[in-house]
Amino acid sequence: MNNNKFTMRLIDASIGDIDLVGGKNASLGEMLQHLTPRGVHIPDGFIVTSEAYFRFITENNLDQKIKAILEDADISDLQELARCGCSIREYIQSGTFPTSMEQEIITAYGALIGLENMQDIGVAVRSSATAEDLPDASFAGQQDTYLNIRGQHELLKAIKDCFASLFTDRAISYREAFNFGHFNIGLSVCIQQMVRSDRGVSGVAFSIDTESGFKDAVIINGSYGLGELVVQGAVNPDEFIVYKPLLKKGYAAIVEKKLGEKQLQMIYGDFGKETVRVIPTPVERAKNFCLTDTQILLLSKWVCVIEDYYSVLKGKWCPMDVEWALDGVSGELYIVQARPETIHSRKLSNYVTEYKIDEKNRASRILLQGIAVGDKVAYGRIHNFKGIDKHKMHEVSFNAGDIMVAEMTDPDWEPIMKKASAIITNKGGRTCHAAIVARELGVPAVVGCTGATEQLTTGLEITVSCAEGDVGLIYSGIIPYSKYEHDLADLPEVHTPVMMNIGSPDIAFRYADYPAKGVGLAREEFIINNYIKVHPMALLKHGELNDNELSAYIHSLIKGYADERHYFVEKLSYGIAKIASAYYPNKVIVRFSDFKTNEYYNMPGGKYFEPGEENPMIGWRGASRYYSAAYKEAFGMECQAIKRVRETMGLENVVVMIPFCRTVDELLHVYQVMDEFGIKRGQNGMEVYLMAEVPSNVILAEEFACHIDGFSIGSNDLTQLVLGLDRDSALVSSLYNERNDAVKIMITNLIRTAKRKGVKVGICGQGPSDYPDFAQFLVEEGIDSISVTPDSFMKTVKAVKEIEDRLLAY
Repeated sequence: MNNNKFTMRLIDASIGDIDLVGGKNASLGEMLQHLTPRGVHIPDGFIVTSEAYFRFITENNLDQKIKAILEDADISDLQELARCGCSIREYIQSGTFPTSMEQEIITAYGALIGLENMQDIGVAVRSSATAEDLPDASFAGQQDTYLNIRGQHELLKAIKDCFASLFTDRAISYREAFNFGHFNIGLSVCIQQMVRSDRGVSGVAFSIDTESGFKDAVIINGSYGLGELVVQGAVNPDEFIVYKPLLKKGYAAIVEKKLGEKQLQMIYGDFGKETVRVIPTPVERAKNFCLTDTQILLLSKWVCVIEDYYSVLKGKWCPMDVEWALDGVSGELYIVQARPETIHSRKLSNYVTEYKIDEKNRASRILLQGIAVGDKVAYGRIHNFKGIDKHKMHEVSFNAGDIMVAEMTDPDWEPIMKKASAIITNKGGRTCHAAIVARELGVPAVVGCTGATEQLTTGLEITVSCAEGDVGLIYSGIIPYSKYEHDLADLPEVHTPVMMNIGSPDIAFRYADYPAKGVGLAREEFIINNYIKVHPMALLKHGELNDNELSAYIHSLIKGYADERHYFVEKLSYGIAKIASAYYPNKVIVRFSDFKTNEYYNMPGGKYFEPGEENPMIGWRGASRYYSAAYKEAFGMECQAIKRVRETMGLENVVVMIPFCRTVDELLHVYQVMDEFGIKRGQNGMEVYLMAEVPSNVILAEEFACHIDGFSIGSNDLTQLVLGLDRDSALVSSLYNERNDAVKIMITNLIRTAKRKGVKVGICGQGPSDYPDFAQFLVEEGIDSISVTPDSFMKTVKAVKEIEDRLLAY
């Protein structure tokens, strides 16, 4: 390769040319050469090399001028930083190209799109720094991109603007922070054919979960129009999650879809006036997901192909950060950028840090919520940047440890962001600029937090929590929290499998690295309450109720879905699938819904379908609802969701569990309904467990065992029914004790019967983690598994190990 040339074809670049073409361009060239044959579409283009940048600097005598400006400058002073950056950029933008360089660029431009098309066909002009993705620092996003550039004059101007973007305030500050010399980094520019995503869709994808570091997920954020608004965080995009291992086996393994507001879209501007412009997204368009399932799966396959290729190339696992675009004219998908992910790929996977809010009764202090970035907690004073121009940020008195609140951020805000203890933005998704920088800085952020700049006042003390799942919460005042550090390598091996109880799909990926042997209890109630948000029968029958307010609410919920039934089945399936994928191939025991009538009554529309009961705890709940004419149709949707998870997504590790089943006849009635709706015990490996929580389950264990694959002891309900007390009553709460001899005799009898009948028996409850003597009792009796909440997992494993060692010593 002739390094003296100022341009080269994009397809001629490769990963070994980073010094010449920058990380971004080297990656694009590498993919054009090697991944196009594998079906991945990458737009063609040409490169203005870093040699051209350095020649431009020296030919215009800019190197000495830049050194003089920065030599004695105090870059930590934002006002002085702004002055230096502005001066340098003006020098670069007023420079001229050497004649031979300009001619070579124009020739390459003509070869790309045709001389006759220069005024009609737009190109993308993208910066690519030669130190953009070094192992110790991510320079991605520090330089600029210009879209829909047409004509020779505009192209040359855009290239100079890219050169100048090497000296934006944030880029200067960034290099200073990482001790990179300003002239040790060059800049290359890629001129690439535009994908007409102005008429289509675009966004960002990662081959790793950006919050937890879960390796087996593809995360896609997308919105209508050109992709800059997604990257900047100017819109709340749609989000899709795909489970990689089963995608690679041919399953449609989309395990989550979240509809974003997609308020704005960037389209081409009027020629001669502006290259691009931002318009509101049409309301009807924003109501729909921006990608079809087919497109989601194709894009995810490409992301996997890219990750696998780079992992082989680098000799280690290499998760990727990808930008993509869907051409609205041709309907074709394209990859427009790809670079290594630089946060989780550098973390030590064995070390786990947990943050927990200490105040239990904090719900009343919630001010706002949005999308959680990271898993930390921070508190401090708000500084609200509403109405403050970013070019005047140096005039703002922002103290280290303050909490930044803004409409959105872009790289120009980074000098301020570095001082923040937390960041809150009105707009944006998990892959927007604010989210990426927050992860890099190691501070919590809540993005897509609608109304933040309106409701959060400068000077107010707040606590920002990203430690409670995918939802980031803003609390009033200072709330104390605790930090726990664990080394998973220190956990001992135990013979008794310890599983987890996972209620919220939002936390599933976060605990996927723990050495749990699966999930012993995943409650559907949490998903129905928090994902579906309406009584199932009200969802199906609201049109018959003459409740306009309820119908309007339901219509707002089901946006993006074909109808009410598809909404329920798909939303429930996503919640279940997210948990199941985190622990695949280990068993995930999903309990069918077990709301009591008073709990269902309180859901929207519940008052039309729930009777008043004196004691709902022992009333119309669990199995008795499933075959009842008043609820059977709703239970059918639960069955269809399970079928979708197991057969469409391929998550055959899902086991179903029937709660509060009083008689064997009742169990058989439930089986008939399950069969009617497409799921059957024994078919395709389908297992069914019984929640052993009613005394009759123990007394008739021999008979029940003939029809199930396992028991799971629900010690809470079993204790109250054996002792004949209401565990919700404070008057008799002192009598509640799952270690009572009567309860333990019931558990012993069940374990022995299950062993004799050859079916599994486990327990899901806090008892084993709260009471070491209870855990010892269970292990001594030969329990097959113990399932506890994530916060009890570590101590339970250690307690079980001590018990097993003592038993072996006797």
